[in-house]
Amino acid sequence: MSITKLRSAIFDGLFAIWTASFAIGRLVLWAAGSPPGPIRAATRLWVRMALVGLKYVVRLRYVECGREFIPHEPCLIICNHQSTWETLAFLVLVPNVAIIAKQELLRIPIVSWYLRKSPMIIIDRETGARALKTMLEQSRAALASGRSVLIFPEGSRKSDVEPIRFRRGVELLYAKLGTSVLPVAVNSGKFWGPGQPYKRSGTIVVSYLPLISPGHPPAEFSRKAEAVLEAERTRIG
Repeated sequence: MSITKLRSAIFDGLFAIWTASFAIGRLVLWAAGSPPGPIRAATRLWVRMALVGLKYVVRLRYVECGREFIPHEPCLIICNHQSTWETLAFLVLVPNVAIIAKQELLRIPIVSWYLRKSPMIIIDRETGARALKTMLEQSRAALASGRSVLIFPEGSRKSDVEPIRFRRGVELLYAKLGTSVLPVAVNSGKFWGPGQPYKRSGTIVVSYLPLISPGHPPAEFSRKAEAVLEAERTRIG
């Protein structure tokens, strides 16, 4: 076994133990009435330690560029989707974020309870129009409470060479929410991508880009946002 595969396997084992340790916290927080603030704090702790493990065990780090573009007010965040990494990391990168995620994420043992209660915006794409309605209603509620909303507009993880193409849900959110959009590009798929048998060492780049203002025709917004993310993804490799 290569050293890279060994480091990845060690991390996976430690991460499983770390995740299992949150079973006790779940019982305590449930008994306390499931308070959202402490649940979000516990979820961020889980992610922070995962990132520490990736850094020191796998030697997979990350750097951020352009944080000055993150607005002070809540917004809609769009990010290309290459890995499980960004689904977790955004809970730390933008601490008070509501992430639009697929139902499958709730299959993670123990932590699925934390993710549901944080709360994330969980959708079941099999329900079609009802999923879009739920996504829109919960996104509006999150913005009204001062939380930014994150969506991965490609819908599922893509390889680091596939062109960025949005699904229709992001156009609906842009048209109906009437808020600024923060594009974010990542290259996480080079190190922890779909179909890869193990995690690799390196440095993930998280690049925040200038805001896109509300009010453009939805199709025009999609074309512009796709082009911006594609260009930045190509630049950061």
